[in-house]
Amino acid sequence: MKNPIKQLFGQTAVYGLGIVLPRLLNYLLLTPFYTRVFDRATYGIITELYAYVVFLLVILTYGMETGYFRYASNSKQKGRVYSTVLGSLFFTSLFFIIVALFWSGPIGSVIGYGQHPEYIKWLAVIVGIDAFTTIPFARIRLHNKPLKYALIRIAEVSINIGLNLFFLLYSPHHPDSKLVTLLYNENIGVGYVLISNLIASSVKLLLLIPDILAAFRSRFDRSLFKEILRYSYPLLIAGLAGTVNEALDRILLKHLIPLEQNPMEQLGIYGANYKLAVLMTLFVQMFKYAAEPFFFSKSGEKNAKKLYADVMMFFVVAGLSIFLLVNLYLDYFILFIGADFREGVQIVPVVLMANLVMGIFFNLSIWYKLTNKTHFGAVLVLLGALITVVVNMLFIPRFGYVASAWAHLFCYSTMVIVSYGWSRKHYAIPYRAGRIIAYIALAVFIYLFNVLFLQDIGGPKELWALLLLMVFGVTVVWGERGTFNQYKSR
Repeated sequence: MKNPIKQLFGQTAVYGLGIVLPRLLNYLLLTPFYTRVFDRATYGIITELYAYVVFLLVILTYGMETGYFRYASNSKQKGRVYSTVLGSLFFTSLFFIIVALFWSGPIGSVIGYGQHPEYIKWLAVIVGIDAFTTIPFARIRLHNKPLKYALIRIAEVSINIGLNLFFLLYSPHHPDSKLVTLLYNENIGVGYVLISNLIASSVKLLLLIPDILAAFRSRFDRSLFKEILRYSYPLLIAGLAGTVNEALDRILLKHLIPLEQNPMEQLGIYGANYKLAVLMTLFVQMFKYAAEPFFFSKSGEKNAKKLYADVMMFFVVAGLSIFLLVNLYLDYFILFIGADFREGVQIVPVVLMANLVMGIFFNLSIWYKLTNKTHFGAVLVLLGALITVVVNMLFIPRFGYVASAWAHLFCYSTMVIVSYGWSRKHYAIPYRAGRIIAYIALAVFIYLFNVLFLQDIGGPKELWALLLLMVFGVTVVWGERGTFNQYKSR
């Protein structure tokens, strides 16, 4: 009998090639590059524009990715489900691109980029392509082809990085090159970030053509579309509210920080330091990609609920290990961003824990997805959005981006508590909540002990950090030895 935990985390690791490796390349190359090529205010522009991308992608996918998994996972009509969902996203994405191209001027004026309507046009095409291609990528995931998924993603990000380096590093220093003379215009400046992304997304679309053409093997089913939409539209509401939790702060900071404190510079500092939590973000994201189809495929098994509980435990332990790794060796991670941005390092532990709690919420969300009560998910994330808006509005003027970091943690923690309470009524999963809380408390204690007592002590700090990591690891292995042995014997 296959070990399901090993299967899940094995798939998580493989999907990491397609999710972690590209984003890690972005992190290792583009974030240090941008924070050294651009000043803080210019990097703030990038941070703000890509916050809008997060919102738009949720709107343009309107929960259909999860709907596709729900209806195609155990269906004999996978092809019809795929054709229906892909056809729907094709028309909505195309409509969005056309509207944005025609109304780029007014839209740019509303969000403060009236002098650069081209930003709106480029961003619209990027978002339209990325929204449409979520379903071909979902099909690849459903058919368990993580290597294909990884290769396409790596090709996309490699092109993006290469073009960024060409336009922003090579071209300004080689103005006499024939290729530079043909392709480069120094007045575009930060716009080359969007142009590079647009070209990379277009290549991704071309690479997915065989999967897109597969939709023509079946027809669009109007009644099936209505059924999937009924399932998915609460996820759209939840997704929109979720993007409020994730990205609204990057929009509000520009408007709520007093002008004398240089809000765009503060936004740039916040965006750069937020990226230092990238290991946790990537871990949660690659887990989500592997876990959603896994959870649905295991839902009919006898021991499904216990399996979900064990997955939660392993997820929390892995996430807390990342939390400690980054915080205990933060002096090294901070080197990835430019020196002008490092004053915001105090938000990194908060953002790391907030992203872990967000992953816990995703694990919990299986109860309302399996019981088709997705409206509960919408309510939960709307609650989180309300908390995010209130905390940011009240405290950004006084505490700046630090308030935004804490808003994330407070928001996701509230969502987890309420979701757990509701899950006990509707789909009780035997999570070991007390032990999870104990492990979180231990990790926080180790972090605080390191900050308060070990920073000025003699000897190499790296050794103390390693010892603290070992304390956590040994405690977890001892506490979970029964669970480890259970799955090890399979």
